[in-house]
Amino acid sequence: MRKNFGAKPWTYPQPVFIVGTYDEEGRPDAMNAAWGGIDYDDQINLCLSAGHKTVKNLLARRAFTVSMGTEEQLVACDYVGVVSGNKEPEKFAKAGFHALRSEFVDAPLIEELPMAVECELVSYDPETCHLVGRIVNVSADERILDGNGKIDPMKLKPIVFDPVHNGYHVLGERVGNAFKDGLALAKD
Repeated sequence: MRKNFGAKPWTYPQPVFIVGTYDEEGRPDAMNAAWGGIDYDDQINLCLSAGHKTVKNLLARRAFTVSMGTEEQLVACDYVGVVSGNKEPEKFAKAGFHALRSEFVDAPLIEELPMAVECELVSYDPETCHLVGRIVNVSADERILDGNGKIDPMKLKPIVFDPVHNGYHVLGERVGNAFKDGLALAKD
């Protein structure tokens, strides 16, 4: 038996994206965005309200970064989601974040968050809050790489948002092999 909840914005997992921008004075800013994902090989989509300082910044600079929230930085990641950059201009620093200049876009990388997607603005619709960015680079700190030089999710320890209980969870252990395990059912 299933229980019906009606139309809700609930899916699992919902990544915790930390969107980074520079303001008009070159001061870094960040916000927490739980609604987003990849829809093409080179595009990311986010749902961001027009009133956010971060949105104003990315519209002006036409660039932004999307860092993965991590277990280690959970408090800082939540802080940039509950405090407005419109009211607290030093929000980035108060979170304990340090900006590194991206080589690819006019937006900050967050030193404390070891993985980021660096993006150029493609489009933004203030009525629907739908933002599309073109991915120009993905960068990762060497401390989260495995022996083959690839991102190790167990070292990254990304957090995901639980929209039903308003909680954060750490991404769990590997339980299978993509594009391989299902082939067991394809055998004749």
